[in-house]
Amino acid sequence: MEEPEISEEMTRILRDDGTQVVTSAEVTRVEGGPPKRVIARAGGSEITFEAAEILVATGRRPVLDGLELADAAVELNDRGGLVLDETLRTTNPNIFAAGDVTGAPQFVYVAAAQGTIAAQNAIADANQTLDYTGLPRVTFTTPNIAAVGLTDEQAQEAGYECECRVVELRHVPRARVNLDTRGLFKIVADRRTGKVLGVHALADDAGDAILAGVYAVKFGLTVSDLAGTWAPYLTMSEGIKLTAQSFMTGVEMLSCCAA
Repeated sequence: MEEPEISEEMTRILRDDGTQVVTSAEVTRVEGGPPKRVIARAGGSEITFEAAEILVATGRRPVLDGLELADAAVELNDRGGLVLDETLRTTNPNIFAAGDVTGAPQFVYVAAAQGTIAAQNAIADANQTLDYTGLPRVTFTTPNIAAVGLTDEQAQEAGYECECRVVELRHVPRARVNLDTRGLFKIVADRRTGKVLGVHALADDAGDAILAGVYAVKFGLTVSDLAGTWAPYLTMSEGIKLTAQSFMTGVEMLSCCAA
């Protein structure tokens, strides 16, 4: 689900660290151990993997068993989740929901915000809704993957004519001081207006740096706005400004202080 540049770089990092990464594999059988084995087909051939333990990640679904929701006139959608309106009210007007059962992005900060909204709407009839514009996500790999807004592909599907820039971490002073330049920053923008549609990062502390991208997407800033805004030197967040500046000037032509 990430930008291809980030997926490719993260795969390279994992492989450099000694992790075998096999994609588009079809598991045909699993054998008990020790050692345990997974047999799969990939690239037209059969591959056997041996390990002490096997993790199977199949996704998550709402756990609503035993609640007798049908008796309460609470309807479910075709994916087994609750049918809700924008105020988090179920099909029973006296019942509201919050958290992972709502089908919203499954982040603790989303659940917390929904809980507040649901309580206010249920008790005070506040009729409030949540705005998910600028909702960030972080995957705590080493280095972090962090993103906010649209990917290039999503922006094009939404009808934008996109313009993107990618800046590798070797151009970011903080990464060079850390002696670890694995990673990159990417900005997706509307070619016509320069509006920032998405910010994506693969870097140490990318989860902290992405907050600047959240503000850019949430408040409709342009790449010119980001390029002309102060960024503290020798921080990873400076990578966002450098990437914005690369829309106007080759990053190799910039000084060490994003000037």
